[in-house]
Amino acid sequence: MTKNREQLKGLLNTRRFATTIGLAGLAAVHIMDLPGKWAETQYLAFGYIGVIVFAGLLIERLLQGGHANDYLIAAGLSLAVLAGFVVNRTIGMPGAMDDIGNWFEPLALLSLFVEVFTVYQAIEGYRIARRLVAIA
Repeated sequence: MTKNREQLKGLLNTRRFATTIGLAGLAAVHIMDLPGKWAETQYLAFGYIGVIVFAGLLIERLLQGGHANDYLIAAGLSLAVLAGFVVNRTIGMPGAMDDIGNWFEPLALLSLFVEVFTVYQAIEGYRIARRLVAIA
C-alpha cells in the first residue's frame, strides 16, 4: 500500500507542476492582451486583472501543497475563461464585437491550448488527490 501511495504522490506532484504551469500560462496570455483590452473595453480589462490575480493565488496555494479542491477551482477558472473566449468569438460581448469569428489569431490559439491543458491537468490532479485521501 505504501508503494501505491508513493506512486500517487509522485503523480500528484507532476499534476501540481503541470497545473501551476497552465495557470501561469493563463495569466501570461491575459497579461499580454491586457493593454489592448484596457484601451478598447475596460470592463474586460478588469476581468483580465481578476483572472491574473486569481491564477496567481491558485499558483501559490498549489505550490504550498494545495488541497484537492484547489484543483477543481483551477479547472473552474480555466473553464470560465474558455467559456468567455467562446462567447467573445461567437456572439461577442458588449463593446467588444471585433473578435467575432477571429479564432485563428496566434494569441487566441495559445489561449485555447492553455485553457484546455489546464482544465485537463487540474481534473487529473483532483482525481489523484481524492484517491490519496481515500487510501489514507
